[in-house]
Amino acid sequence: MTKVICLTGGIASGKSTAARFLKEQGAHVIDADVLGHRTYEPGSSAHAQVVAAFGSDVLAPDGTIDRKALGAKVFGKPEALKQLTAIVWPAIRALAEEEIAGVRAAGTARVIVLEAAVLFEAGWQDVGDEVWVNIVDRDVAIARATQRDKVPQATIEKRLDAQLSNAERIARADVVIDNNGTPEAMLAQLRLQWERINA
Repeated sequence: MTKVICLTGGIASGKSTAARFLKEQGAHVIDADVLGHRTYEPGSSAHAQVVAAFGSDVLAPDGTIDRKALGAKVFGKPEALKQLTAIVWPAIRALAEEEIAGVRAAGTARVIVLEAAVLFEAGWQDVGDEVWVNIVDRDVAIARATQRDKVPQATIEKRLDAQLSNAERIARADVVIDNNGTPEAMLAQLRLQWERINA
């Protein structure tokens, strides 16, 4: 039976590194961000709903949704953002479930990983059999993200403040991957979990 792992974590928690490692082990990885881009494609129901809700000025000349223009309409506006996620999140979930069903039917992977930063916020944790959470201490996240993204510390702090806390994520996790140490230490934890689910 194919197992579905929901993988989440905050900024600079190593979530993408974890997903890459699991893919190398043979897991089929579904990236919710990639699906998010697909929901904005012309012809999709989410595309039509976004245009209806936010106006045709969010469209780029080629008919796709201009994410910058849309971002400007929802940035700092909780109600507008809520309206947008109410359209996009269910559409992403539907695409994820479709892909999971396809992989299961084809029997091409024993493990499927749904990588999603907003897993809990969107209520997708029930899509999988287990929830794996990557965690990193706030000061470590700030140091890593400022270096990686070349942005001011205040920007990262603001992003972290907008996210769920480690404690909130841990409370809802089946597996916690601690990434406060070296990349090798994190991969060792992942390897153990991989062996456990494939035993």
